[in-house]
Amino acid sequence: VSGSVVVVMVPLPAQGHLNQLLQLAHLVASYGIPVHFVGSASVNRQAKLRSHVPLSSAPGDISFHDFPTPPIPSPAPSLSSPYKFPSQLQPAFNATSSLRGPVASLVRSLSSVSRRVVVVYDSLMASVVQDAASVPNAEIYVFQPPSAFMLCWFTWESIGMAPPPEVEGFPSIVDSCPNEFLKFVESQKECQKFNSGCIHNTCRVVEGRFVDLFASATANGTAIKHWAIGPFNPVKVPEKSSRRSAHGCMEWLDKQAPSSVIYVSFGTTTVLSGEQIREIAMGLERSGQKFIWVLREADKADIFGGGGEARKIELPQGFEEMAAARDLGVVVRDWAPQLEILGHPATGGFLSHCGWNSCMESISMGVPILAWPMHSDQPLNAVLITQVLKIGLIVKDWMSPDDVVKSSAIEGAVKALMASEEGEEARKRAAELGAAVRGSMDEGGVSRAELDSFIAHISR
Repeated sequence: VSGSVVVVMVPLPAQGHLNQLLQLAHLVASYGIPVHFVGSASVNRQAKLRSHVPLSSAPGDISFHDFPTPPIPSPAPSLSSPYKFPSQLQPAFNATSSLRGPVASLVRSLSSVSRRVVVVYDSLMASVVQDAASVPNAEIYVFQPPSAFMLCWFTWESIGMAPPPEVEGFPSIVDSCPNEFLKFVESQKECQKFNSGCIHNTCRVVEGRFVDLFASATANGTAIKHWAIGPFNPVKVPEKSSRRSAHGCMEWLDKQAPSSVIYVSFGTTTVLSGEQIREIAMGLERSGQKFIWVLREADKADIFGGGGEARKIELPQGFEEMAAARDLGVVVRDWAPQLEILGHPATGGFLSHCGWNSCMESISMGVPILAWPMHSDQPLNAVLITQVLKIGLIVKDWMSPDDVVKSSAIEGAVKALMASEEGEEARKRAAELGAAVRGSMDEGGVSRAELDSFIAHISR
């Protein structure tokens, strides 16, 4: 056993972060390297439940460690949170400090029976893994969950450097996050100095220039390696016969014309007011475009915790019946198989909050994005999608975050993406970029080479 290398993954307990490290765990485990995935029992259960890779079919060896965390408040998502930021998750972020002891013990016990312990941590979990730095045969790698474009921007901002001219005049990231979260981010900084390297869920085909810019801006004289090994999500969509989700919306999609459906989803943390939901419903109806709309309440800190009746999201009276009667669309009120929907030939566009998982999934399936960013890194991802990559259009100017977007604007944006020349151009570019990204994961492709390089480096 002493010849072996093991990997410990330490995710932040929010869906968009958990998902990425679990997918990376599958990629690493597929090389025959054992992976230990660390979290509270309910967080690990959430990660498994929503995994794109059914655990039964996943190759390799992933052990989940359910460490006890103190009970945390799990308030319902609030409509009045500044910038639509998911402040209901902040108590869960703060509670992760209790993982420091258990993670240190796990690393020490693995270090006595392994040649090397490789700790891969979410950049917001630096303080949890800090003790691994004192274990002689442990190495610590940071995983950066956002886009390289956002990381560059954040770095330029902090050193007072001007961003590239094609995207100037954009809001500061500090303006799209509440103070409590910014303090939490700041508290991780001190512990980030132990890194042996940096992993990105992006592809050089998409963001190579920004991966290099970020690497050079943060080098500080050290030659830390950066690996862009995304997309972490599977890029081959299962054939109809082996399709995993028996989800009703997939059968409906099978009956629709190619590129005719817009998929609408704002991720796991966005809360929309009743008024905004009514405007979206009217906009979709008036656009006359087919749609699948995922309408769920945002995640609480503990998605399994009872307590309090979940808000029933109200649609305009008769809207769902109208959509069904005219075969216009489907409203999904539970967890939707997003990757399979995006990979379906009938899906021609994605109205999205521009969380980085959603962006990478849409890019890898070649689907153009109608960008409606809400908070955090999303406004910058929207700039990347619409101005840099030019594979999407913008619905809403982020600079006026409190305004309700009216149905006429939504109708216009949906028609522009789905039924105009401008939308067609974006769709063509998205399809080309998607093909390039899928190719990058094949034998000999650039992302595959980066993953091979990372595995070779930690197994050396």
